[in-house]
Amino acid sequence: MHRRTKSQEEVRSAAQITDVIGALPYRMAFAGGWIDQPFVSRHNPTPPGSMVVVGLEPTCRFMDRAGMGTSTRRVAAQLWGETLPAREPGDLVRELYEEENRGRTEPSGSQDMIGLIYAGVNRLDYDFDHERGVFPVHIECNCDPEVGRWLEGVISMVPILQRPPGYNPLGTQNLDPGWISRLGQTGQDCYTAILAQDAAALGDAMNECMLCWEAILPDVVRHPSIPFDLGTILSYYQKRYTGAMYSGCGGGYIYVVSEEPVPGGFRVNVRV
Repeated sequence: MHRRTKSQEEVRSAAQITDVIGALPYRMAFAGGWIDQPFVSRHNPTPPGSMVVVGLEPTCRFMDRAGMGTSTRRVAAQLWGETLPAREPGDLVRELYEEENRGRTEPSGSQDMIGLIYAGVNRLDYDFDHERGVFPVHIECNCDPEVGRWLEGVISMVPILQRPPGYNPLGTQNLDPGWISRLGQTGQDCYTAILAQDAAALGDAMNECMLCWEAILPDVVRHPSIPFDLGTILSYYQKRYTGAMYSGCGGGYIYVVSEEPVPGGFRVNVRV
């Protein structure tokens, strides 16, 4: 039997992935995460503390409850449809933040909204004395295509699991100022490493961020509702590759820094 080759017309008429998952961007959150939460940043003795978010093209459907900002993306679709409005990005961030966190006792951090709306690689600097730490005092943006292509070539995403029902990462909070200062520094180091296209430094920033998470909010990695030993899985990738960290609390994906393909992993397209 011969397999029929699709005609050009059939290829052109085939559904695009954005017809299925929507055309709004996704985002990755790298080192420094949690510094965007005021309950963390208020204890930072060396503000501002930084974290990094990276805009992504919608090339696949990411898991829900996996640290990829999917709930924020759904709210954005309800607000604006499948196209970001052509307005000031900062205004869109505030509008989306207000809508998603309406009536919530534990609000999402503004990095979720910024990561979806801002293209490229962005360093978000948070200081509790600025708007009580809800929004960054400064956003440093880089939309250099060369930087984006380099990042695409060194980051693999390995699916682990979605956050389980009943999981809450905030049960134990050790808000030590020293660790929080280190956390904010990982975001600065991460951004510097990406712009310098330094994979070793990027891996160091991610590994350091995970140490901070485990010290400040240990339930991020270890919790009775999580069916796997996330710490052992993380250690496996950190020992074998340049660096690694989870996409969010409770698992999600592991971001692995490696120029070589990672078994079970996939690459993403940075939105520049």
